[in-house]
Amino acid sequence: MRYSIILFSLFVLMLSSCSSRYYNGPVSDHFDGERFFNPGKPENKPFSKVLKWYATRDRQPWPAFSELPFTDKPPQRVDGKGLRVGFVGHATLLIQTQGLNILTDPVWSDRASPFTWAGPKRVHPPGIRFDDLPPINLVLISHNHYDHLDLDTLARLWQRDRPRFIVPLGNEALIRDRVAQAQIEARDWGGQVAVMPGLTVHLEPVQHWSARTPWDRNRALWAAFVLTTPDGTIYFVGDSGYGGGDNFRATAAKYGPFRLAVLPIGSYEPRWFMADNHMNPEEAVKAWNDLGQPPMLPTHYGMFQLADTGYEAPLRDLRAAMQAAAVPEGRIRPLNPGGHWWVDELAVAPATER
Repeated sequence: MRYSIILFSLFVLMLSSCSSRYYNGPVSDHFDGERFFNPGKPENKPFSKVLKWYATRDRQPWPAFSELPFTDKPPQRVDGKGLRVGFVGHATLLIQTQGLNILTDPVWSDRASPFTWAGPKRVHPPGIRFDDLPPINLVLISHNHYDHLDLDTLARLWQRDRPRFIVPLGNEALIRDRVAQAQIEARDWGGQVAVMPGLTVHLEPVQHWSARTPWDRNRALWAAFVLTTPDGTIYFVGDSGYGGGDNFRATAAKYGPFRLAVLPIGSYEPRWFMADNHMNPEEAVKAWNDLGQPPMLPTHYGMFQLADTGYEAPLRDLRAAMQAAAVPEGRIRPLNPGGHWWVDELAVAPATER
């Protein structure tokens, strides 16, 4: 507990100039002219609640660092209607379809932290070695928390591959501060980016928040991504509370049915603090149902200890939630980091499949 309090105090003491470099735009139903918010949803916890959590938290067991039994070595590309998803870990995926290589929330750094010497440290290496990545065409960043927006990784990707970055409003400023020449396309909820004929990336609402320091809370937007392709629609959520399911049902009505949905299931304890912004596995299964029960890949577990949730709890609780909801075999498919999924395959292989 003392370590957490010291770390957080150092974080609070960081000098910040972020408040002046984010988004300036018109007032909307989710932007008050200064900060973004979740319309019709509970306000984010005040700073006093954050301090209470750090002072009283009961972190459940996590293992020490260990190597993976294998890492994924993806093909250079997947042409046409094929859809291959490689699980790097946490919310980082390599999505390959239509000849494009797409990364979601890429993090190859050792820590999800503003520091290189402290903060949540990965307990496994990335499920795909950086040098084994094929050339990346497109990078999707859901929001600016350190476990989703890793500037060191983005700089490496830009130097190597010159990909396009698609982000919610305000996040472009963070990336340009580090990678001045980056090709970044920032959009509001309801916005879209045409990537190639027949493939468009849409940004849609989720219930979450943003911050890199205590001074820039909610100055950048958060979003889910919907990829409409000639051979089906892919839905990626980096982080979200369930919030009664409104956003999931609205997205399903607008874009469904889905070929694949990616939903987070981790970092959900304690519920009094996390429930508004992080689904637990039971709520993720509810969201899956709201989306029309598509093939689903769960994420946001087993890599960084960010909350009080134990290492094994997300997959254990997911199995219980799937059993209670009578989810058909293989419809929701967890992967270990280093695993991959050819999404339309008929045979369901074990979660550790190479």
